Amino acid sequence: MSSGGTEDTEDTKDAGDAHDTEAITEAAPATPRGRGPVVAALMLGMALAALDGTIVATAVPQIVGDLGGFSVFSWLFSGYLLAVTVTLPVYGKLSDTLGRKPVLIAGIIIFLIGSLLCASAWNMAALIAFRVVQGLGGGALQGTVQTIAADLYPLKERPKIQARLSTVWATSSVAGPLVGGLFAGYVDWRWIFIVNLPVGAVALWLIVRHLHEPARPAAGPRPRVDWAGALAVFATATLLLTALVQGGVAWPWVSVPSLGLLAGSVALACLTVVIERRAADPIIPGWVWKRRTIAAVNLALGALGLLIVAPTLFVPTYAQSVLGLGPIAAGFVLSAMTLSWPVSAALSNRVYNRIGFRRTALVGMSVALAVLLAFPLLPFPGEAWQPALIMLVLGAGLGLFQLPLIIGVQSSVGWAERGTATASILFNRQIGQSVGAAVFGAVANGVLASRLAAGAGAGSGSGAGSGAGPGLPGDLDAVSTALSHPGSLSASSEEYLRRAVDAAVDHVFVGAAGAAVLCVLVLLFVAPRVFPVLPDE
Repeated sequence: MSSGGTEDTEDTKDAGDAHDTEAITEAAPATPRGRGPVVAALMLGMALAALDGTIVATAVPQIVGDLGGFSVFSWLFSGYLLAVTVTLPVYGKLSDTLGRKPVLIAGIIIFLIGSLLCASAWNMAALIAFRVVQGLGGGALQGTVQTIAADLYPLKERPKIQARLSTVWATSSVAGPLVGGLFAGYVDWRWIFIVNLPVGAVALWLIVRHLHEPARPAAGPRPRVDWAGALAVFATATLLLTALVQGGVAWPWVSVPSLGLLAGSVALACLTVVIERRAADPIIPGWVWKRRTIAAVNLALGALGLLIVAPTLFVPTYAQSVLGLGPIAAGFVLSAMTLSWPVSAALSNRVYNRIGFRRTALVGMSVALAVLLAFPLLPFPGEAWQPALIMLVLGAGLGLFQLPLIIGVQSSVGWAERGTATASILFNRQIGQSVGAAVFGAVANGVLASRLAAGAGAGSGSGAGSGAGPGLPGDLDAVSTALSHPGSLSASSEEYLRRAVDAAVDHVFVGAAGAAVLCVLVLLFVAPRVFPVLPDE
């Protein structure tokens, strides 16, 4: 089975190798008749992983008021994200080696233990540590759920289940801050974590009861787990992500902590390569980067991670600081993207069944590129429907881009390699997001610093020109805070700040357009013209 045309020689060989590996291991788990309860469990698991990435946001004031630790509260988000990201490749390989079911069960249990501990935290340090425990389970949820979904459905049906999971992810991510605010405001912030327990328990019961994997043959060598490689990958990613997440926030980029962490991550990366080359069954096998299909999608989704930072982090700021919208209205502007993305993804099979995975992804990213370049052309201050329309079309383009690539990779490997391949592309997307947050945060603050310095200089002179006076805030967070209390600003200073934020976000979207160009180049010059597709098990 193929998406059409003559396949690339190297990828044809790769597909053959994958097919041979699959033939001597297991077939796909679970039968179509037993999919319903398992799919329900997957959707619950995906909702837990997505919800807990954002649910704490609006409860921070209550948490800090109860536990203290305002100076380190950002680690409530960074710690969770870091733990999810660094465990993705480990869980992916373990699901191929030990089976999906034990990995997912272990992930749910760890996640629920972390949730219970978070609910009982006695200070900020304890809560941050327990959020990391939650993330260790969240990594298994995020990666293994995607892999099981691909196992359960043949190629023609995969867009449906992946679109459902995308819808659950998008809805949970958007609803997270609202749910967190409701719990913190009307009950207690600890319920943010307690509510995970019954939901996770139902998901756990459904997986234990209804997910059936074929028994492994008694004969043959016992699966060997590359624990040394797992530890090396974990340590390398931890140092790198800590440097990216905290650089420019907790300490300057050019400082001993930043340079030390980056140098340490490079040294550990070299050690990881040595360990993985010597391992009999490495956590990150060489074929992940040797096969053109998987290598190209790794790079493309890494660039997607860079790109997606622009709308998710900066559009809410733009909507509030430039358009003057409230938090809820600003959330609706961004939610336009989360509405069109899963719809576009669900319909993508009608496109890639005709023109192939690569061409469909090219169409989607070309649309996204045009939209990203259109954002800086929006009028100032403009109307709320204008960025909402931009987000709607952007989500449609990204749905056509991401899902065909994920399904293309999952369909190019056998059951025994699908967990590793899926985790690899998700891991690269997460790394891209971390890099994007660091890079675009620096871009936005750099543009703001330049505009505000110019405004302060003009205000301290003759008073003509911009009309902005001295004492202007110096970074994006401070500007957003100042604009949320406009009574403290003169009319001219307020408008100057809004124009400065507008310029900063415009520069970020131009940078995101650069990431979109990188995606297009990877698809044109690295990806094979036709993805090799194995027959459905």
